[in-house]
Amino acid sequence: MNIKEAVLSAVSLLRAGDAHARGMKSVAQGKWGEAAAARFLAEKGWAIRGRNARPVAGDARCELDLIAETPEGTLVFVEVKTHAERSAYASRLAGVDRRKKKNLLRACASWLMKNRWHGAFRFDVVEVYGVCEDGAPDAVDHLENVPLFPPKWRFW
Repeated sequence: MNIKEAVLSAVSLLRAGDAHARGMKSVAQGKWGEAAAARFLAEKGWAIRGRNARPVAGDARCELDLIAETPEGTLVFVEVKTHAERSAYASRLAGVDRRKKKNLLRACASWLMKNRWHGAFRFDVVEVYGVCEDGAPDAVDHLENVPLFPPKWRFW
């Protein structure tokens, strides 16, 4: 191996390490956002029934960030999106695209069937703004009853 190849190899290893560090920071930021969203909903009087539920066996894509119940008894599946800051250019629901909706619908249906839930349910998105190093979030937006389920949708 010549010097040029050795340098290129070292640089690629350093970049891989940086990517791993960025990935770990992203995971920590997401967990912080989910905890902030759970606190936000609990302060509204909601009961948190589950976190990071994976009702579809063997499919890691089908994850439900939070499962909560309102004081009125409605079951709410909550997708949490954590952003460092608000963007004037991005849609508020840009992170919930067609493929994500399909996976969430599959996860929700599986959870409802496994738990034999026959009451009211809906899908919400909670957006948390801030960074975990700052402690408390700058802002929390709660978008209620986001259209995930088709009209008159039934799984049984």
